[in-house]
Amino acid sequence: MPAHLSAGELESFIHEKIPVSRLMGVRVESSGSGHLVLTAPLDVNHNHLGTAFGGSLATVATLAGYAALWMALEDREAHIVIRRSSLEYKLPVRGEIRALCEIPNGKPAGTFRKTFERHEKARMNLTVAIVEDGRECVTFSGDFVALRGL
Repeated sequence: MPAHLSAGELESFIHEKIPVSRLMGVRVESSGSGHLVLTAPLDVNHNHLGTAFGGSLATVATLAGYAALWMALEDREAHIVIRRSSLEYKLPVRGEIRALCEIPNGKPAGTFRKTFERHEKARMNLTVAIVEDGRECVTFSGDFVALRGL
């Protein structure tokens, strides 16, 4: 994450760019040490069974990948979009939605940034895990694209 961007600023950025995130109660729990954790409360994201709604799980996972890639790119003017995604629902989520995504760093992030600088477009696949009580309930995989000048 850019040094000048706090978790609160990242949360505000997500709410500004993706307004449904505010309605869903999405929060940035942590965004340091190469990872990002987003949360959302069950009370506004549940289904008729009282577990987390699949659409909410998909949205929070997508937002985690979106924000992690945006932080790795370190370019506030970049546009991040999802190209393709898949989810595996393994277990129901009965409490707070908690999505974990590794922020790309090292060589993959450097290559991504160089490609973006050269072509004003770059793509990266990210994996997000939604966990509860130490168990992975949902696995998300998404191809994200960074673009300049939309």
